[in-house]
Amino acid sequence: MCAHQRRRRRWVIDLRARLELGVVIIGANLLGSFGVFVFATWVIPEGPLEDPALVRGTNMLLFAAYLAVALPLGTYLGARRFQLWNHGTEEEQRRRERRFVLYGPLRLVVVQSVLWLICAVLFTAFNLPYSPLLALRIGETVVLGGIVTSALTYLLAERVLRRPAEQVLRDVPVRGRRLPGVLTRSLVFWALGSAVPVFGLILAAVSVFLFDDVTTTQLALIVLAVGAVAILGGFVVTVGAARAVADPVNAVISAMAQVEAGDLTVTVPVYDGTEVGQLQSGFNTMVAGLRERERIRDLFGRHVGQEVAEAAAAAGEVRLGGERRTAAVLFVDIVGSTGLSASREPEEVVAVLNRFFAVVVETVEEHGGWINKFEGDAALAVFGVPAPVADPAGAALAAARVLADRLAARVPEVGSGIGVSAGEVVAGNVGDVRRYEYTVIGDPVNEAARLTDVAKAVARGVVAAAAAVELAGPAEARRWRLGDAVVLRGRTEPTRLATPVAAYPAAVEARPNVAR
Repeated sequence: MCAHQRRRRRWVIDLRARLELGVVIIGANLLGSFGVFVFATWVIPEGPLEDPALVRGTNMLLFAAYLAVALPLGTYLGARRFQLWNHGTEEEQRRRERRFVLYGPLRLVVVQSVLWLICAVLFTAFNLPYSPLLALRIGETVVLGGIVTSALTYLLAERVLRRPAEQVLRDVPVRGRRLPGVLTRSLVFWALGSAVPVFGLILAAVSVFLFDDVTTTQLALIVLAVGAVAILGGFVVTVGAARAVADPVNAVISAMAQVEAGDLTVTVPVYDGTEVGQLQSGFNTMVAGLRERERIRDLFGRHVGQEVAEAAAAAGEVRLGGERRTAAVLFVDIVGSTGLSASREPEEVVAVLNRFFAVVVETVEEHGGWINKFEGDAALAVFGVPAPVADPAGAALAAARVLADRLAARVPEVGSGIGVSAGEVVAGNVGDVRRYEYTVIGDPVNEAARLTDVAKAVARGVVAAAAAVELAGPAEARRWRLGDAVVLRGRTEPTRLATPVAAYPAAVEARPNVAR
């Protein structure tokens, strides 16, 4: 490979993951080699040999030499499984990077299996001249050791690669899978902890039946050694199998508890390409959908009011029409809006309107009402529908008093007129099923709108209909003084007016004069 090509290769995992994989490969192979060495040297019967010590010593030397070559070679070749060429589009490179990481454990197993298979063939061939039976037994032991080592390498490497897998699977939903799934993984654990040791015992029993060259002491030694491996290995493997499934499931359960508590920012790491990864990815997709639903719900509530939004969600289906309800209406209008638009830039006008309406929304919501609509430089607030209020007329009158003083203190550059009325209205959805709005219709709405014209000419800029004061509770009613009756513009019947008593000024919070 030339230097130019070498510069074009890059790692798909970071240095930390490479070091951890190196420890995994070396550790698994040393552990497997030690087990094979112990079994081949002291456990499996050697059979009739002319010079057992020579055979044993020669095998030890060969084993050490092969291990000295195969271990660094396997580590090097395994590391090469995580390098790819920089060519193709960015999307193609990301796809190859995901494949390299997700299939990394399998690629490592292929490398380890080939090296152990070569070892089995080499030692079988080397011992064949001494004793075919010994060669067979040593070959079987190496093969079983290779199976255990390869399986252990796969399981440990998969755990090491969780963090790189999480990085390459970020924002990529896990749908189909080609990797070994939970069932296959469970079978690997079973083979590692139970099947291989039991198979070793079966081979020992077959050897006794066929060749009858194993003494009772040797057979007992084989059973004790393999049984100890099965018990210890089975425990370790069972714990590993439980953790492999329990860790991601527990992470999802913990995240579900956070979602149930109202935290929709939670996500779980996706580091698995199997059904477990589909669970992790599916949970994140679900939470993303909940976040989007909550965003739309919040946006909907800001447009129509939280009470209306909640009532619409509770209803489940759209029903046009309305119902008769007793409610109070507050109408607020800016004085001289035409002159304001003519004397200021449009951006300044919008900024003033936003500050003005911020105070209106804040005050109305504090008193249990909701803004039904904004009409240019005016706003219509309703108390008592759709959410019931204990004293809708009293709440609207109190809101009007507080609002007048707050607007004067926090938006002094514009004046306003506030009108309040109360009575029977029709509240419901008006329009078409394809486009409708929740609104209130009735004489109190028209009366409140007309009262704003009168309010613009009085001292505090607040006027209410006497009917609203009569419907209010006594605590709020005594804060209003009844006045003369006038015929409002566009109406035929006179309306008796009421204004706040000067002895009961509304408390105004000291807040910065900025839009919220």
